Amino acid sequence: MRPRADGGSLLTLHYAIGAADGEQLVSTFGARPATLALGAGELAPGLERCLEGLQPGARRVFELEPQDAFGARREELLRSVPRASFPPGTVIEMGAVVEFKTPEGEAHAGLVRGESGAEVSVDFNHPLAGRRVRFEVELIARTELQERTISAP
Repeated sequence: MRPRADGGSLLTLHYAIGAADGEQLVSTFGARPATLALGAGELAPGLERCLEGLQPGARRVFELEPQDAFGARREELLRSVPRASFPPGTVIEMGAVVEFKTPEGEAHAGLVRGESGAEVSVDFNHPLAGRRVRFEVELIARTELQERTISAP
C-alpha cells in the first residue's frame, strides 16, 4: 500500500489555483514542484483538506465554494491608506501589490485599486475571496515528518 497525504506529512506536488471561471492565479505545472508541510498552514485549510488521503501519483481537480477556499470578500478589508504611509520612492499604480507591516511585524499584502490625492485605495482581500476556486493537484511524493523534542542544555 502506498503512503497517503495526511497531517504531519511533507508533500512534493504540482498544483494550480485559480477561479472556477478559468482565471489562473498560480501554477507549478511545467515548472519546479512545490514542497509543503501538510497541517502547517501553508495552504488555506480548505485546500489542505483536499490533499488528505491522496496517494503519490494521484492527480485531482477540486472545485471549492468560496467559504471552503478563501472565504467571502470583506468590504472592511478595502482600505483608504494615506500616501504618506508608503515608503519613499514607492511607485503606486493600479493593480500593484503592496506590503505593509503591522506594529507586531506581521506582513500584509494588498492590491492597489485606485488613488485620489493623498489617499490610496488598497484591497487586503485574497484575490480569490468570494469566488469559486479551482484547485488542481498532482501529488508526487509524501514523507512522514517525525516529531522532534528539543531539550535545553
